Amino acid sequence: MTTVFNYNQPFTLESGEILPGFHLAYTTHGNLNAAKDNVVWIFHALTANSNPLEWWPGLVGEGKYFDPAKHFIICANKPGSPYGSISPVSKNPLTNQPYYELFPVFTIRDMIRSYQHLKEHLGIQKIFVGLGGSTGGMQLLEWAIEEPGLFEHIVPIATNAVLSPWGIAFNASQRMAIEADSTWQDHNQEAGQKGLAAARSIALLSYRYYNGYDITQRRDKAFVPLNEDVKYAADNYQRYQGLKLVNRFNAICYYRLSQSMDSHDVGRNRDGVEIALQSIKAKTLVIGITSDVLYPITEQEYLQKTIPGAQLLSISSDYGHDGFLLEYEKIETALKRFIDDKKITHLKIVNQ
Repeated sequence: MTTVFNYNQPFTLESGEILPGFHLAYTTHGNLNAAKDNVVWIFHALTANSNPLEWWPGLVGEGKYFDPAKHFIICANKPGSPYGSISPVSKNPLTNQPYYELFPVFTIRDMIRSYQHLKEHLGIQKIFVGLGGSTGGMQLLEWAIEEPGLFEHIVPIATNAVLSPWGIAFNASQRMAIEADSTWQDHNQEAGQKGLAAARSIALLSYRYYNGYDITQRRDKAFVPLNEDVKYAADNYQRYQGLKLVNRFNAICYYRLSQSMDSHDVGRNRDGVEIALQSIKAKTLVIGITSDVLYPITEQEYLQKTIPGAQLLSISSDYGHDGFLLEYEKIETALKRFIDDKKITHLKIVNQ
C-alpha cells in the first residue's frame, strides 16, 4: 500500500535552507506485529520508487526472503525523486508553482532526517533489518550512525562511506549532458529529455561491466534498431535505456539527486569517517560486487574493517554494480546465514 506522509512544520536542511514542510510517498507490505520487532526498512537506489516488489522481486514479496506474511516492510521514496515525495516537480507553497530548478539539494543526511519523522508517525521504535544498495546503502549507513540503537541488523550493499572523486566525476558528466540540452530549465515536465537520455547512457557505463556487455550486447546480436544509423546492439541498448528513463523520470529530479549523491560523507561534522563508522551498533553484513567499477570492492572492504564486528560477502558477477539487483540468490543465501542461523557467529569473505 502506497501512502503519503505530510510533515507540516519547518524543516531545516544541512544547507541552512528552511522548507515550510515536506511530504514523503512510502509503501508498506505486511503488518507490524504486536511486539513491533518485525520491521524491515528498504532504501531504494537512484531512480527506483518506493515499491521494492517492483524492482527487487527476487528478495521481496510473497514466498521471498522478505515476506509480507512475516515482516512489516517499508520503503520511502526519497526526497528529490518524482515518484511521490517532495521534489523539483512538487508545488512550491510559496509560489504555488512547481519548484523546478529552485528545488534545494537534499543531502543524504537530510533524507534520513526526513525519514525519522515518518518513523515516529508510524510508531516504530526498532528496525529489525535495514538494507539498501547503492544510494540506498548510503542512506542506511547515515541512519545507522545518526541513531545507533535503531537497527538490529543492517545490510549495506554495493555502497560506500564517502562518494569518491570517481563517483562525483560520473555524476558531473551526467549533469553536463543534461546542461547541454538547451531545454533543461524550461518549466515543463518534458524539459531536458535529450540530456537526460544521454546522462542515463553515461550512468549505465558505471553500472555495468565489460563482461556483461560482451554477454548481452555482443557485436553479432540480432536486434531491432531504434533508427537507421544504429548498427550494433550495444549502441541500440544505450539509446533504448536512455529513452526508457525519459519515459518515466524527470531531468531536474535526476540532476538534483546526483547532487545529493555527491554530498555523501558519513564523517562530515562527526570527527571523520572512521569515528562515524565505529559508532554503528547494528549487526552488519556488508555486500560488495567484485566487478563494480562505480563503488569498487575496496570500498566495501573498508566498511567491513571499520564497522565493529561487520562481516563481508564479496560476490563475483558479470553485471557490475547492477549485480546488487540481479544476484539476489547469492544475497538471499548470505542473509539466511547472517540473520536466521544463530549458530553462525561470523560470515567469512566468500568469493562465488
